[in-house]
Amino acid sequence: MVQKSYQQYCGVAAALDRVGDRWTLLILRELSFGEQRFTDLRKALPGIASNLLAERMRDLAGAGLVEQRELPAPAARTVYALTVEGERIRPVLTSLARFGVPFLGDPAEGHVRPRNAVRGVLRALFDPTGAAGRDLLLRLDLDGEENWLQVHAGRLVDADRGGTPDLTIAGSAAALVEVCRGTSTLEEVSPRLAVGGDAAALKAFAEMFPVVDPSLP
Repeated sequence: MVQKSYQQYCGVAAALDRVGDRWTLLILRELSFGEQRFTDLRKALPGIASNLLAERMRDLAGAGLVEQRELPAPAARTVYALTVEGERIRPVLTSLARFGVPFLGDPAEGHVRPRNAVRGVLRALFDPTGAAGRDLLLRLDLDGEENWLQVHAGRLVDADRGGTPDLTIAGSAAALVEVCRGTSTLEEVSPRLAVGGDAAALKAFAEMFPVVDPSLP
């Protein structure tokens, strides 16, 4: 395979040499959620052909960003995961999501993946300044899928799913995106979206994940 390159001495160009092909960043987005089987990736990326996905996975493995892992019995399956080097893409994906949120169209009910709503929209709104020195454990039950976010000492960290959430959000992933984009308030999306928690947790959430929503204190 011919190594494609922009042939420019530039960090942006060097990054695009490795992750600039179509579908590559979306593959890395899926792997940022955790280990994935090839079939998981195909399901999450319905527009990509199997042979192209296989090619992209080979390229990413060759670049040292993705690796195969064999899970022990009883799972006994091959999965793909980000390498230590590949983990460096996470803040890039978050920044791209933050850049892209204003370009999103109106979310259609039933067509927004819950984890995309959480990771690609809500998480992108995280404001370290508003979260400075604070903690919050958030559980989101959206369209039958459970997701968690946790802020510890002002930083987003891997969530403790065994903990007691300070705040719960349940209902429609599309409704959550509407609130995050500021096109609807919590009052307007009720009962499609319900928020549970005390006033202090709600206030912390609004400051850590600022949205244009006057119904939050």
